Amino acid sequence: MASRRFSKGITSLVLLSSLASPSFAGGLERGGYNIDLLFDNSRFAVQSGATYVMPQRKLKNVKDTDATDGLGTNGVGGGSTTADDTEDYWVPYLGVKVGLGDSIDCMGDFSTPFGAHTNPGADWLGVNDNIETKISTRNYGATCSYRFDMGPGQLRLIGGGFYQTVDGFKTRLVAPITGAAALVYDGTGRLDLADQAMGWRAGIAYEIEEYAFRASLVYNSKVKYDDLTGTVDLTEVPKAVNPANPYLGVVTPVYGSAEAPDSVELKLQSGIAPDWLAFGSVKWTNWSVLQSIAFCPKATKGAVACSASSQLTSLDLFYRDGWTISGGLGHKFNEQWAGALSLTWDRGTSQGYGAQTDTWTLGAGVSYTPVENVEWRLAGALGIMTGGESGTYVYNGRTYGNDVSYSFGDDLVAALSTSVKVKF
Repeated sequence: MASRRFSKGITSLVLLSSLASPSFAGGLERGGYNIDLLFDNSRFAVQSGATYVMPQRKLKNVKDTDATDGLGTNGVGGGSTTADDTEDYWVPYLGVKVGLGDSIDCMGDFSTPFGAHTNPGADWLGVNDNIETKISTRNYGATCSYRFDMGPGQLRLIGGGFYQTVDGFKTRLVAPITGAAALVYDGTGRLDLADQAMGWRAGIAYEIEEYAFRASLVYNSKVKYDDLTGTVDLTEVPKAVNPANPYLGVVTPVYGSAEAPDSVELKLQSGIAPDWLAFGSVKWTNWSVLQSIAFCPKATKGAVACSASSQLTSLDLFYRDGWTISGGLGHKFNEQWAGALSLTWDRGTSQGYGAQTDTWTLGAGVSYTPVENVEWRLAGALGIMTGGESGTYVYNGRTYGNDVSYSFGDDLVAALSTSVKVKF
């Protein structure tokens, strides 16, 4: 009976620890996809929570490798050799789970699986590369499972779909403006983008409630943003800079295409002693689908293919696939309190271009159940983003990153997470 009581009281700590630990992973990872609420034993459950992430990535030894195109070693406007690259952000979550009969469970959820926000500003030597970039997603999912007896436990078949939106912008210095013109123009350009698309998931799980054992394998599909649309605003760059360029001084509608990556995640948990739980996960994310995303003038759509040779601008990421491995222990202290510790390693997705290196994160959380149908969770995480450098990168015969180079040391990332679950 101890293990059965344990399974009801502590398995939720796996979700609690994961909320804090992987929220600063490679690529554009934010909250990722999470369907743990589907496994709740209650007939009806509602969970709401949020994670606040505080990355502290600092760029240093910045060099403007092409001083002719803006601020930098040519002395036009000066520029700092250091910059604070990252911004804090929130990761919200809302989920509702309903049990239908003895075999079917369904849940709906809102999350922000992907995103990014870098803001080194306009005072560093890399303004030609980036002043501010922000990408946001919103995900609305529906997932169901069918479970049936098999051996000592139950096998669960999982399937669902989700609707996802994306929007974002990037600003950078396009051309230096000097003299009297600098009173009117600042020389910056801005890319805005938006789209929406659908995805799906499928998976399988096996559970033995008596031992708090669960093994699940879930695949989330790519989300194909085939109709990315937006604008390139170059109204801050006067035509006098280059009279032959028809895009200076105006706002140009643009289009492109990209994919949010597919992923596979294996999660394991098991009771190892009365009131003790071990858990872990391995996730692969196909971040390599995001290389250089070309944006072409909408007026050329259908006439020529949108590629590096016909683009007006691009969003350059050059990611490699991501791997995230996490493990930990949970302990139920009494009927009201439980706690958990986890350690997570995330492989950096940058390949010598960008600042996404390996991250090690230690997470800790507590769960408080004042009454049987209410559970409050609080978690925190502290991690190290390892050091590295960014410079030129060759892709399909073209050289990128030749406008700025920089390095960065081991930096800290911290996160706080809280959630409340009500179940009946």
